[in-house]
Amino acid sequence: MLQRIQFSDLHLGKELGKAIEDMGFEEPSPIQALAIPLIQAGRDVTAQAQTGTGKTAAFGIPIIGRIDPSRRSVQAIVLCPTRELAIQIAEEFSNLLAHMPRISVLPVYGGQPIERQLRALQAGVHIVIGTPGRVMDHLDRRTLRLEDVETVVLDEADQMLDMGFRDDIELILRKVPQKRQTLLFSATMPKPILEISRQFQNKPEFVRVEYAELTVPQIEQSYIEVREREKLDVLCRLIDLADPNLAIIFCNTKRRAEELSTKVRARGYRADELHGDMKQSQRDRVMGGFRKGIIDILIATDVAARGIDVDDVDMVINYDIPQDVEYYVHRIGRTGRAGRSGRAISFVTPKDFTKLREIMHYAKIQIPRMPVPTQSDVAQTRTRQMISRVRETIEAGGLEPFVRIIEAEAEGDLSTIDIAAALLKIQMDPGSGAAAGTTPEAVDFGDTGAEPGMVRFFLAVGRQHKVAPKDIVGAIAGETGIPGKAIGAIRILDNYSFVEIPKEHANEVYTIMKERTIRNQPTGIEPASGTRA
Repeated sequence: MLQRIQFSDLHLGKELGKAIEDMGFEEPSPIQALAIPLIQAGRDVTAQAQTGTGKTAAFGIPIIGRIDPSRRSVQAIVLCPTRELAIQIAEEFSNLLAHMPRISVLPVYGGQPIERQLRALQAGVHIVIGTPGRVMDHLDRRTLRLEDVETVVLDEADQMLDMGFRDDIELILRKVPQKRQTLLFSATMPKPILEISRQFQNKPEFVRVEYAELTVPQIEQSYIEVREREKLDVLCRLIDLADPNLAIIFCNTKRRAEELSTKVRARGYRADELHGDMKQSQRDRVMGGFRKGIIDILIATDVAARGIDVDDVDMVINYDIPQDVEYYVHRIGRTGRAGRSGRAISFVTPKDFTKLREIMHYAKIQIPRMPVPTQSDVAQTRTRQMISRVRETIEAGGLEPFVRIIEAEAEGDLSTIDIAAALLKIQMDPGSGAAAGTTPEAVDFGDTGAEPGMVRFFLAVGRQHKVAPKDIVGAIAGETGIPGKAIGAIRILDNYSFVEIPKEHANEVYTIMKERTIRNQPTGIEPASGTRA
């Protein structure tokens, strides 16, 4: 079994490590764990790996680590079959180079004005990513020089051969110095690929990664097409609609998991995050709460979720489509355990459809699209659930004392239908009717130095209490029920803080939060003075 390694084990530079963290990779994928150490050691590598396994980073990370930015010449070239793949690889290289501006990468492919490529090549680039035809065109024009190339990559080599590029590939390889590193990545290993390996590689190491089988027929899979800015609202509607017993929501980065957890808690859900940077004691606390049902929504990253072995998870939501197809299989396998049924729903933004197609192709499944849930859907579901509870209560009996109360009220100007409907409305919409009238009216707190329409409060907690904005938002929204997004400006100082609350909620927040704590500290909440601190 492959021993798991971390990116920190690969001795990457600080800038490259930061870029990898920004991209959301918590640890190397299987192909990266196998290939990167070999490539770093200078070995030729032949790798059998599908699209979607993280193979671009598998060769991109060690290539970037070897580039000398002071030499304005091409030091690495990646050949791939199509312009779309060339663009995709170049974008991933650009992400890896986010903190290394002195290293330049250039995609060269047909269908783009060659003059732009000529200008870039003349200025000097370090890494060229191109289709064989356009690379040959530049070689014929003598606008691309390969005498300083130290690494050559043939990506999706089988597809390049199927498209008739074998002669071009061989000509290009002959123009590169023999003292070089040659890396070959291919989904399949037909005879012509092995012939190229024998002819152009030096004692290559063979590595192979295959997808895990997706044998989870009891899991109902679907996807929702959603724009990035709509994800949070759709997520909350989906949870309200499905009302899962326990749910896991997957994010691609720990920062994303923390931010989403804060926002979901602020909307009144019992949620917490789990990611790879948490201490074991923190992980144990969160998992203990999840198993006991104290937390019913777990917002996790892929690495952190490995230790989750909870049979009662009935829904998995991919808030972000996973970086690696393999992770999709692992994620959805967290539901439908112990013979139970489960649901897996993926949020797909317009830019995610390529990855979704890869998941369906390589896992050999069809994932149907489901409509975006609406507020009306949620209301209808809640109504059905309430009526079902009413029936169960009637069947359980013991209603006689309540029947006498209703009969007494019905003798006046109220009908039993009116009473039942009003009770249902209060139950379904606590903010309406008479129930709403119990909320204290907006009180004039005077000039608190807040923005118009807001009231500014002093809180006796600050940085020394390790308080962050998410703690203040989570506490106020969780205790009072007002939406987290309604809470205004927050300013945290060493020993105290300020927060602005809409006027219509100010008295309610003031009354409730007097008796509450933030990070186990009394809030000490008071209206602020009119002078801003």
